[in-house]
Amino acid sequence: MALVTGVSRRVGIGYAVARRLGEQGADLMVQSWAPHDAEQSWGADPVGPEGVVAALRDAVPDRRVEHAALDFADPAAPDACIAAAIAAFGRVDVLVANHARSSDQALGALTAAELDLALAVNVRATLLLVQAYAAQAGDGGRVIMMTSGQYRGPMPGELPYIAGKGALHQVTASLAAALAPRGITVNCVDPGPTDTGYATPEVRAEAVRHIALGRWGEPDDAARLIAWLCSAEARWITGQVIGSTGGEGLAIPSPPPT
Repeated sequence: MALVTGVSRRVGIGYAVARRLGEQGADLMVQSWAPHDAEQSWGADPVGPEGVVAALRDAVPDRRVEHAALDFADPAAPDACIAAAIAAFGRVDVLVANHARSSDQALGALTAAELDLALAVNVRATLLLVQAYAAQAGDGGRVIMMTSGQYRGPMPGELPYIAGKGALHQVTASLAAALAPRGITVNCVDPGPTDTGYATPEVRAEAVRHIALGRWGEPDDAARLIAWLCSAEARWITGQVIGSTGGEGLAIPSPPPT
């Protein structure tokens, strides 16, 4: 079975990943924390967490889907998440740590409170999830974490967010080395600019200028890669940070419109 965190919106990457894994035969435990989305500009999914889970069950009617609403700002929440999955299914075979706290704070606006919260959710909770997953896993298994584009170019308006995503990027190899003797692979995915309903038309247009394939990503673009990394076919891939970005940064951008 697979545990996928950050499955709070039907237009999100987490939902697409969970659906893909369910279509490939996995039973699912999904985590969400709708209050985070509610405070962001894009807002929570209008159908609410129960509606999101109901839609996922409709999408994979032959699989069992359970849900845990947990706030990863709470240091006890990662253990509780794994425990809920074990209580429901007996074990966790695949962990996709997709959750994230978004933080639009540039240098002049940084606050200690937001830095602490973003790092707690994005880094501490992910590491504790991996720890709790590893404690119950047998030989073999899959862990997928999520990074962002901070290693490909500056993102000065999102410092708390990219600090955490940079940390996950850098810790990937060490986690992979720790779990490799047990046949558990650990990889990290950068989904690139993805259409999950958060970007303004101006942001979208500017990003496309730098993407070689000429469009924004769709949630299922990242989900296809993640589902493959979770499969037996990817058993020889570990410790890698892999971009699913449509060739972002490879395009020769045309001048912006005047």
